[in-house]
Amino acid sequence: MGFLERGIMWNKLPVWQVYSWWCHFFLLWNTIDGQTRYSIPEELKQGSVVGNLAKDLGLVVSELYRRKLRITSEAGKQYFNIDLGKGELVVIDRIDREELCGQRPSCLLPLELVVDDPLQLHRVEIEIQDTNDNYPRFLTKEKVVKIAELVNPGARFPLESAQDLDVGINSVRSYLISKNDNFKLTVKNHKDGRKIPELVLEKPLDREKLPVHNLILTAVDGGDPVRSGTSEITVIVIDINDNAPQFERQVYEANVSEKATPGTEILHVKATDADEGLNGEVEYFFAEQTTDLILTLFEIEPSTGAIVVKGALDHETNYLHRFDITAKDKGNPEMDGHCGVEIKIVDINDNIPEIFVTSLTTPVAEDSATGTVIALLNAKDSDSGDNGKVTLRVSSECPFKLSPSVSNHYSLVTNGHLDREKHSQYSVKITATDSGKPPLSSEKIILVELLDINDNPPVFSQPFYVVYVKENYAPGNILCSLSATDADLGDNGKISYSILDSKVQDVSVSSYVYINSDNGSIYSMHSFDYEKLKVFQIQVQAKDQGSPSLSSNATVHVFILDQNDNAPTVIYPSSAALGSLSHQRMPRSAKAGHLVTKVTAVDADSGHNAWVSYKVAEATDASLFTVNLYTGEVRTKRPVSEQDDSSQRLLIEIKDDGEPVQSATITVSILLEDGLHEPILDLRQKVVEPSKKTGRITLYLILSLASVSVLSLLTFLILAVKCIRSSRSSGSCCMRRSDCDDYKNPNRNLQIQLNTDGPIKYVEVLGGDMLSQSQSFRSCMSPMSEYSDFTLIKPSSTTDFKEVISVLDASLPDSTWTFESQQLRVSAPQGRTATLTHDARGRTVDDDVFVKGQN
Repeated sequence: MGFLERGIMWNKLPVWQVYSWWCHFFLLWNTIDGQTRYSIPEELKQGSVVGNLAKDLGLVVSELYRRKLRITSEAGKQYFNIDLGKGELVVIDRIDREELCGQRPSCLLPLELVVDDPLQLHRVEIEIQDTNDNYPRFLTKEKVVKIAELVNPGARFPLESAQDLDVGINSVRSYLISKNDNFKLTVKNHKDGRKIPELVLEKPLDREKLPVHNLILTAVDGGDPVRSGTSEITVIVIDINDNAPQFERQVYEANVSEKATPGTEILHVKATDADEGLNGEVEYFFAEQTTDLILTLFEIEPSTGAIVVKGALDHETNYLHRFDITAKDKGNPEMDGHCGVEIKIVDINDNIPEIFVTSLTTPVAEDSATGTVIALLNAKDSDSGDNGKVTLRVSSECPFKLSPSVSNHYSLVTNGHLDREKHSQYSVKITATDSGKPPLSSEKIILVELLDINDNPPVFSQPFYVVYVKENYAPGNILCSLSATDADLGDNGKISYSILDSKVQDVSVSSYVYINSDNGSIYSMHSFDYEKLKVFQIQVQAKDQGSPSLSSNATVHVFILDQNDNAPTVIYPSSAALGSLSHQRMPRSAKAGHLVTKVTAVDADSGHNAWVSYKVAEATDASLFTVNLYTGEVRTKRPVSEQDDSSQRLLIEIKDDGEPVQSATITVSILLEDGLHEPILDLRQKVVEPSKKTGRITLYLILSLASVSVLSLLTFLILAVKCIRSSRSSGSCCMRRSDCDDYKNPNRNLQIQLNTDGPIKYVEVLGGDMLSQSQSFRSCMSPMSEYSDFTLIKPSSTTDFKEVISVLDASLPDSTWTFESQQLRVSAPQGRTATLTHDARGRTVDDDVFVKGQN
């Protein structure tokens, strides 16, 4: 290193100091490392290497860029920088020890090194060694000394001390006087370390021989190379007044508070003169070399020697003032004496503590663990003693706390859970208070911003949506719009919508609809057919763009509303399948009300759209035949006469109740024949049996009636048990027979099952004939129906649903089903079905119709 001297300075400390140091070390060893000291001379060239910080602090050079090694200094000016490529501390500016430390014997320049990830604080002290770069100099280049010729040899005359800004060995070490015959030079060591030169008379002066002596006083320092300064001493030899004033003490000492106001008396100096008259009258003055600072702070009363305060005193700027007082008599020539004065400025608590933020990490992740270091703080008070002892505290309402460190350093760390959604930033108030009386305090606000973490999933405005769309709805139109919100920011709160893959009738739901990923609007891909699809559900996912991303789902239930887009279809007579003409025969002996045939038609629509009605549009003889409006039964209106044509044609029109009305027609051709008889007459003839068989038939009837009674009783008991069980879980299962009258025969080909679609559940009754279509009816089956008819009713409450189910259970003992919801879907054998849908308040969603059909 050449002239550089570096190393870690270890001092021998007392036991209590060592114990205190180790306590602080173990308390905060992971935040602030021990101190490192380097020693360098002042005036070092820029670019000079002070030391290898990476090596001495145990840091890895390759990690210095990543960990952001940097310097913070309490000084207002930066003198050093770090070469991150080598880990060396280098000089970047001129260092003048005298400018930094003045006359203090030790000059330490503290540096704080901060590294991140993990955060560490290293304290480095740079000891600035003095170099002999200043010459000794005298404040006055010419000094006049008046000496009476009667002064005896050995008399001493104090001379001005030379000032050298260097310290230690580089300060003034000795004085020299130019060669002469009458004087020699001695140096007096002051107790404060100063060297005061004195001119000593060796031989008596003779004014008549030499009235003026010109001498050169040289001050020499102890540096290498040696530097010196000179002052001219002019000695004027005078007569008379041969006694100089003498002070009572060589040095006067006093203490004064820094808050002393101008005019406050500090002390008195006193000198006496053995002469009489004017030669013994003494006046006091500041010495000629007194600095301007002393002259602005103090003044002396010439006649009394009282030293008083003149200007504002400041302990923090200068706590000790030294100057000399000269006492002069009024003799001719005048004589003077000298003394020193030392005034100590007593500190008062007049400085507010200061808070310095040496390092601040912001923003801070909201999921930071408790104890995460946010900032490094330093407190400083220019006062001394208790007045300069500072403590910091943080406001209690924020989730942060201060951890004390060494040398008035603190770490601001997290002390609780952070949530950016509640507080996006914190204004942390730090209060610094000293220990003075009264104490002084100051505050500093540190803004800590929170960095958003993706900790909130998107939230839909509602968990599920219900959408009603008409069939044949134009493709590409919007079905509904979903909305979700996310409390996070940026990408963490940016939401995209998508449809989760699912099946609708073995086809992906994405074939039916698509969604706008930006705004959540759902559009149809094609039109819907109620007869093929009545309800389906869509699982929509809202996902944010955080890492990792969070998501939530919502269900959209799409109900297809029926439109009257299907005309009635004739399913009986079956011959109509081959065309629009049906051939029927009937006897001419038919009476009024004779059943000729029954036209049965179904409509693929539902509700009012499927309510079919029959009427005769055209007839060969309109007075002979009529058709039932609801059942389609073709009967004779009057008995057939011989005048009626043997060939009759009926044009029957079947209409639904939709809007607009859809219709179909069928032509029935009826042939009147003479040889045919009514089946009822044949039956009556067959019933006439010999009387001997009457008793046996009666026995059979009694046995059959008893069997039916036993079976009815068992059925009633089974229904009662089911009603009791059902009433415990879902209310009532009672059924009023009046709701479903005029029905006799049960249809045992129906199959009832419970279907679910998301939160919507329904019961489906499926028919077994070859034309099973998904027609929707509100159905009640009666065991007394003669023609296997079914009736659509409108239930007024959930209880009415269960009454319907009770009838179905009684009429369809071979089927198995359960009832668990407020929707009932029934499919009749002819292909008719009904959907009973109630909302959450029990209100029926669809309108209800009354329809009778017959096989």
